[in-house]
Amino acid sequence: MFRKLLKIAGSLALSIFMVGTLAFTSSECNDAVCNNIEIIFENDELIKLSNDELIRLIKATDNTILNKKLSEINSEIIELAVEKHQAVLNAEVYKVIEKDSSSFKGIVAVKVKHREPVVRIISESASYYLDEFGDIIPISPNYTANVLATTGYFSEKFAIEQLLPFVLYIEKNDFWQAQIEQIHIEKNGEVILIPLVGEHIIEFGKLEDYQKKLKKMKAFYEQIVAKNNWNKYKQVSLKYNNQVIAKRR
Repeated sequence: MFRKLLKIAGSLALSIFMVGTLAFTSSECNDAVCNNIEIIFENDELIKLSNDELIRLIKATDNTILNKKLSEINSEIIELAVEKHQAVLNAEVYKVIEKDSSSFKGIVAVKVKHREPVVRIISESASYYLDEFGDIIPISPNYTANVLATTGYFSEKFAIEQLLPFVLYIEKNDFWQAQIEQIHIEKNGEVILIPLVGEHIIEFGKLEDYQKKLKKMKAFYEQIVAKNNWNKYKQVSLKYNNQVIAKRR
């Protein structure tokens, strides 16, 4: 259902990407031969597969797609092939006909929506991105995303079920999104937060009750740290119930 809704929304939002594209009769459409493959995606996406990589995926479904009649090209097979890549959320294929002075040219246009990473995972056993749905996006030398990084000792299950909700909470809070630079998970499952402002670290403890802990930490920033020197403290602990314990340098 989600995939269908994406396709409907994408179809409504698709703009004309090539000047001169016209409507033709069904017989002209059937006879038009694919001369080119066009890749379409938003430039502001955090990660993007290269045109070459996407065209390779498309041609893997049919290495004779160029010079084949549009009517003989299976759009659904191409969509499914592109969507198998873990970095792709959704793909839509459009068959477009362009007329030049003497003939009709067919174009296979593939609109790609990439997954949007929210956290970079660097554990002792794996390295990848996660999107907001908990889907894994592989690391690639062809793209990078400036998102919150999490390092340490934890499983994929922990990352998806416990860490991700915490990260999404941070990402939706303007203050914490700007303040937390890195999350580190210790072997015992306790969390260390590395802030962007200030030279201290935050001993967060377990992830349980993270909303309450972050609320207490923000109050500490506002009531104590903001009135003093941000670099006066080397460590702030939230590990103990209803307490904020700060150690000076």
